[in-house]
Order: sequence, then C-alpha cells, then structure tokens
Amino acid sequence: MGQLTIKNLEVSFHSREGTIHAVDGIDLCINPGEVVGLVGESGSGKSVTCNSILQLLPSPPAQFGKGKIEWSGKDLLQQTDDRMKSIRGKEISMIFQDPMSCLNPYLPVLDQVAEPLLIHGMCSPAEAKSKAMQMLVKVGVDRVTENPDSYPHEFSGGMRQRAMIAMALITEPSLLLADEPTTALDVTVQAKVLNILRELCSNLAVSVLFVSHDLGLVAELADRVVVMYRGKVVEQNETSAIFQNPQHPYVKALIACRPTLENTQDRLPTVEDFINPQPENQGESPVETEFSNSLKSGKVLTEAKSLVVEFTTNKGAVRAVDEVNLRINQGKTHGLVGESGSGKTTLGRALLNLVRKQSGEVLFHGNPISSYDDKKMMSFRKSMQIIFQDPYASLNPRLTIEQTLIEPMVVHQIGSSKKERRARVVALLEEVGLGSEHLVRYPHEFSGGQRQRICVARALTTEPEFIVCDECVSAMDVSVQAQVLNLLKALQVSRGLTYLFISHDLGVVKFMSDEISVMQKGQLIESGPANDIYNSPQTKYTQKLIQSIPTANRSKLFSF
Repeated sequence: MGQLTIKNLEVSFHSREGTIHAVDGIDLCINPGEVVGLVGESGSGKSVTCNSILQLLPSPPAQFGKGKIEWSGKDLLQQTDDRMKSIRGKEISMIFQDPMSCLNPYLPVLDQVAEPLLIHGMCSPAEAKSKAMQMLVKVGVDRVTENPDSYPHEFSGGMRQRAMIAMALITEPSLLLADEPTTALDVTVQAKVLNILRELCSNLAVSVLFVSHDLGLVAELADRVVVMYRGKVVEQNETSAIFQNPQHPYVKALIACRPTLENTQDRLPTVEDFINPQPENQGESPVETEFSNSLKSGKVLTEAKSLVVEFTTNKGAVRAVDEVNLRINQGKTHGLVGESGSGKTTLGRALLNLVRKQSGEVLFHGNPISSYDDKKMMSFRKSMQIIFQDPYASLNPRLTIEQTLIEPMVVHQIGSSKKERRARVVALLEEVGLGSEHLVRYPHEFSGGQRQRICVARALTTEPEFIVCDECVSAMDVSVQAQVLNLLKALQVSRGLTYLFISHDLGVVKFMSDEISVMQKGQLIESGPANDIYNSPQTKYTQKLIQSIPTANRSKLFSF
C-alpha cells in the first residue's frame, strides 16, 4: 500500500494577465487507509493539485516549479509517460466532477467500467465484464443486470456518478482521488454516494483524497481536513478539531456561510465578512422600500390548478406534473424541493408557459394564461423570468455582457435609445455587484458566481414581477452561494419580487422561503410554512430529504 507525500508543490499558468500561481508551495500527506478532505473555493488550487498527482496537466501552459509528489518513495513529477500510464487507473484512480463529460456516449457503461482492467492487462475480456458487473451492482447500479448494453444517457446523474466510482475502484487502487464527486447531486443521492465511498474504501482499504468546496460535506467522510485558499494550505487538522476550534478566518467562513436548517438570520455571512470584517454591516437586513411595504397582503400572484404535464417517450407517456395545485403569494418566496426527476423544473416552466400542459390551468393575477392573445402573452413574458441552474450554458458565449443584457430590452421595447439602454445595463450590473468595466467582456472571462450574477441581472432587465430560480445556486461554492442568496433576498425587498425557488437542498430553501412545497413523482405531497416543514415534516420522503443534509456543517459553532 502506497503513501502520498506532496512537498512544497508549485504549479503556475501563464495568461494574458500574467502568471497565475494556482498551487503555491503546498505540503500534503495521505497515509495508507486514510481519508483526507481537501477543501476550498473554486480557484483555490484543489483540482490542479489532483491533476498534478496524476500528471494530467499539459505543460505548457502548466509550469511546475520546485516541489515533489512522492508516491511509494518515487517522485511522480520525474516519472516517464509509460510509468505514469501504468500508475493511472491502477495504483491511483480518479473520480471526476462531471460524469457525463467523462463517460464515452458511444460505449455501454458496462464496457467502460471493464476497460481499466483490460488496459492494464489484469484479466481476460470475459472476466473483466464479469468483474465490472459485480462492481456496478456493489455501488448500486442494479439495472446493468437487466440491460448490460445501457448507455450513459440512459442513466440519471446519480447513477452515472456511481458508475464512475465503480470504474475508479475496479482495479482496486491504493489511492482514490475524488474531485467534487457529489457536486450538483440531490442531497439524497449525495448521501448514498458518500455511503458507498465510505463502505467500499473501508472494505478495500483504499486511501482517499476527497475534494470539495463544502467543508460540512467533507466532514462526514474525512479523517483529516486540509483547507486551501488562493493556492496555499491555510489550515489542516483532524476533522473534529477543524470544527471545534478552527484557526483561520477563511475556515470559519466556509463553515458559517452554508445555510442550515437552524439558521434564523436574514443574511448569510460571506468569506469577505471574515477576511475583511466590517462588524457594523454584519447581520443587517435589507432596507425595506415602497415595494416591500406594499406587498404584505398575501395576494396570490400566480397559481396552478389541477395542472398536468406529460412527455412522450419510447416507453410511453411520462406524467412529470400530476394534478398539481399551487399558490404563490405576491412578494413572497415559495420553495419547491424534491429529488431530480420529481417534476420541479417542469412545474416551474409550466408556470412560465414554457412547456405544454395536457390539462389544468395556470393563472396570473387571477387570469388564465391560456386565454391570452399574442399581445397579452408578450406582456406576460415580460413579467415572468427564469434563472437557470447552469449560468455558463444559459449565456451566449459569442455575446458580450452588454449585448446579453440589452437583447431582452430590445425584444420588449424597453428604453427609447441605445444610450438609455446602456445606462440601464450599467445600473443593473451595479445592482448585482458588478461594474461597467465588465460590459465588453464575454461569459468565459467570469467566475461561476459572477456569471450567475449576470444571469440575475438579465432576469431583471424586463422589470419582472415573478422569477423562477431553478437550482440557481446548486453547483456553486458555499461562499459564492451565500453571496447570490443574499443578493436575491435584497432584490426581493428592493423590487418587490416574487420567487419560485427550486432546489433539492432544504437548508438553502428554508433560508430563502416563506412557504415550501415538497414534490415527489410529479405530485405535491406536502406544503406549508417553511418552519413547519422543517420542524414537523408530515411525510417520510420529506424526513429523508432533511436527514440527507450534511450535519457536520454547523453555523451554531460561531456567533456573528
């Protein structure tokens, strides 16, 4: 069994802005059979560290300075390509963040899981398939026994991630690198994946480097935690010590800024609050305006009545929304939770008339939208917007941010001139925490959190009344997530907005929502005030969602 030791590792990249020190002199050790959590925000150097271990970074642009990565006494940075090929996937395996982009869409999943055994000449093709089948069943992908020729697109996100775990463990490696393996998964699927990793690693005595931006999640699996910030290790300790007595402000911030079910604050703390504290501003609620003061009557803004939405597949009709009745009050946030496939997104899009309904009705200000003519429908489109889960995919990569934000204004004839529209765009960017210097940039030049702020600004261009937030923070760093959630709350108060907030994370939904509805298999199985849903859930399904939330992330450890 091998031991990994990283000594003073330096990795940099050259860009037009200059040299970026992605990893800046870090030290890290993983002992045989140990699970080490590597935590930090996007850009902190976590993935670069993982890819450096397996020498997966192209050089150039990556430049390695001083430092060593020792595996079983040998420096991996000095090994030949042939030697690294014999190590990758056999001695050291890796689970990547996005299984869909890592799985070959043209090959059955079973064949892909068996492939590492064949590459390393560990057994015959027939034996490799048999072992792959056993490993897939072990990680919970039972459907391969019924259909061995299943392709990646036929699997859910959770099942694809389990297949990736099976592929990584099939050769029984000594070290497993898990790079954000549960990001954007349902909390229930996430819990299952963690249990699988915990059980398999214990049974196979595999060492694990578990990479995540979520310190609470890592705490459920790791024996020891290493925290990175801007390419450096700022703190490392036993997991219990990290939570009981964190030393670095950044570590305290990562623990504190994730919303928990116990959270009663109107504003989440952010990393900036800890790195550059401004006590006079912490914990302040947004200032109420004429909008917020006028929207306390509980008037219903949009409503679904006996709504049914079906999709036709090669296996027949699938009822994604099944006789749903839902009321969303003006100026409030209605949370919608449930696992992937429960119908949340379909319901949200049906309220916006973006998917065709089979029966039932959607009302807006008490009027059925099915009765709208073209002119009334255009006005309806202006009043209702959506913020999608993936900000990069929802922004046109060929348009500058200015062009992206002006486009809805042109469509809806907002502003009388280019100058006026540009002024509106600048004001919107400032409202979401960006500046006029960003106007000429393209989406790829922004971080994930900045792109989501741009998407929020775009949703605001038409001055809507109602916004569907569809998993809009699910794949974000917990610190960036806190910033966006605070922004959405502040905008709701200043603009009098009404939200349907869709998520699988009850902690996030509870922080944002006045009312919560729980969705399962196309039906609303439970609805009520946010506190009631948490304090006394009426269904086993809701109880399961609550129990699946990582419990090690406790904001109670700190006072703000």
